[in-house]
Amino acid sequence: MPESVAGSSLPPALERRRKYAGPALFSYGFRPLFLAGAAWSAACIILWIPQFMGDFSLRTAYPPLDWHIHELLYGYVAAVVAGFLLTAIPNWTGRLPINGLPLMAFAALWVAGRIAILLSGQIGIVPAALIDIAFLATLAFVAAREIIAGSNWRNLRVLALVGILIAGNIIFHAEVYLSGIADYGIRIGIAGIIMLISLVGGRIVPSFTHNWLARRDEGRMPAPFSRFDMATIAVSLAALTLWVALPDNVVTGGALIVAAIMQAVRLARWAGDRTIADRLVLVLHAGYAFVSIGFALVGISTLYPLVIPASVGIHAWTAGAIGLMTLAVMSRASLGHTGQPLSASGGTQAVYLLALLSALLRMLAGFDGSMMVMEAAGIAWAAAFFGFVLLYGPLLVRGRKS
Repeated sequence: MPESVAGSSLPPALERRRKYAGPALFSYGFRPLFLAGAAWSAACIILWIPQFMGDFSLRTAYPPLDWHIHELLYGYVAAVVAGFLLTAIPNWTGRLPINGLPLMAFAALWVAGRIAILLSGQIGIVPAALIDIAFLATLAFVAAREIIAGSNWRNLRVLALVGILIAGNIIFHAEVYLSGIADYGIRIGIAGIIMLISLVGGRIVPSFTHNWLARRDEGRMPAPFSRFDMATIAVSLAALTLWVALPDNVVTGGALIVAAIMQAVRLARWAGDRTIADRLVLVLHAGYAFVSIGFALVGISTLYPLVIPASVGIHAWTAGAIGLMTLAVMSRASLGHTGQPLSASGGTQAVYLLALLSALLRMLAGFDGSMMVMEAAGIAWAAAFFGFVLLYGPLLVRGRKS
């Protein structure tokens, strides 16, 4: 907990905020990391499409598909996770992790990781991997320091999931170095992020929904966190663990389908059908719906691979759940923490629709392998994230609106 206020003195975190006079971009963790992460997410797809078509090749030490997957999972998503944590931790603990020069150095470390991976063909996989892994490792250290100093023990669960991402990233690099292609590192990364969405989304989606509905009427509200939510998280974790270790096992398929049903029931308990008028809240429900859809499709593809290709369910998780949920969190946090009204403009709604379209098209392409559909999915994804940069970039580089 923050130190008590004595007289007119301020707690250290608030005093540091008051005294900070540097660039607004480095006043809070979400500002540089959301902006850089969104820009990189769009750029990755722009670079990936011609590689997929065979018209272009990056001179990295990683196979093109592995580079594409790594830079979205451990590049883009890592930036969003870091931005979220460095924004949430002060609210959890009353402390401020970093701003100013330390935050600038932290953001530069993320950029260094992206450059190192791009230049891995010249500098080698091992140096590139060490630079890349350093970002998440530093995040874990900073987050642990603040959570422990603030005695905010319950949020160590989130930190454990960051540890899973670090392990997955290390395994990813090791697999490419030893065998030339990643396998377990990809599944660990996806599983870790889906569990992070299940844990954090299970707090923010019903909370924001309740807050919005409570201002309007006394109708049906989201169900409070209960043993059912705990059971859903536990079953989902078990199913994902099986999927990481035994992706083609019948037991894995059954566990994934059970998790899908429980996740769908969990989402239905949050009164999402009553949020159609508020797109900032509705998009959270839409993004979370892809968690359940992904569990179901990956489970069915495990049991009946000729019916549903594995890539369909995996892209329900990655393009659908991860894409929509990260955009939803980034846009809401950017508005709230820059003093803007919590309302989705027409441009923001277009960004959400483009991301949704990208997810649906990418899932469709998994059935027929259509190059045209896959290219359209990539264009929609890039447009969504470049759209975020154009809409929210000015907010993120300016000071907070009073």
